Amino acid sequence: MLASLPRAALRAPPLSCRRCLHLTLSHRLPKPSHQTRPGPVATAKCTPGHSSRCLHTSPRTLSAAPKSHDRGPASKEDTQTDFSSMDMLSATPVPTTAIDACMNDGFALNSGLKLTNSGVLLVGGEAFAWSPWTTPHISGTGLVNAKGQLEPSEEAWGVLGLVWPKPDLLVLGTGRGIVPLSVKTRQRIAEMGIRVEVQDTRNAAAQFNLLATERGVQNVAGAMVPVGWGMGK
Repeated sequence: MLASLPRAALRAPPLSCRRCLHLTLSHRLPKPSHQTRPGPVATAKCTPGHSSRCLHTSPRTLSAAPKSHDRGPASKEDTQTDFSSMDMLSATPVPTTAIDACMNDGFALNSGLKLTNSGVLLVGGEAFAWSPWTTPHISGTGLVNAKGQLEPSEEAWGVLGLVWPKPDLLVLGTGRGIVPLSVKTRQRIAEMGIRVEVQDTRNAAAQFNLLATERGVQNVAGAMVPVGWGMGK
């Protein structure tokens, strides 16, 4: 029987796969099972180095879309969640004193006002140029005392002392990084009945924008030192 077969047929499959060799010699292909879906005929590939394994691959058949079992009319309900409709502050106008940009030497506000070479003090919906580092300390220079703590002069909080009603919270931005407040400064702000939260200027500006929109500019004040303060800016 081997002599009657073409020579190419004997060399077609590798000798390492006994099953493929048997199928080639007998000119037969494996019969498809009755459970196999109609489609392209599966092909057999020999895996080198394994004498008793064959890898059979066939294209994946896609299943049809599931049928609806609803007995009534087709539903028009939208199952996609619109997260923008869940934003409770979407219809609330942004305060004009909201900070749009923090620059090295100043700030840009939502009203279009741009302050340069100065910080900003935001109280009661008004914006004031704020330069607390202009008054030098006896020990230390400008805004920071000898211990490396933020300690502006008493005059820096003059507007907060005059405004009425006073805000509940003061968001204080201390520049590029967080600088701790001195005990004297904390006591001075607490005497006015105002709580204070210290952050770097970029995060403080973002928090002020959120709280001022949510609670109102009468309840939240902001005091921001420029990002480039202390870096020659």
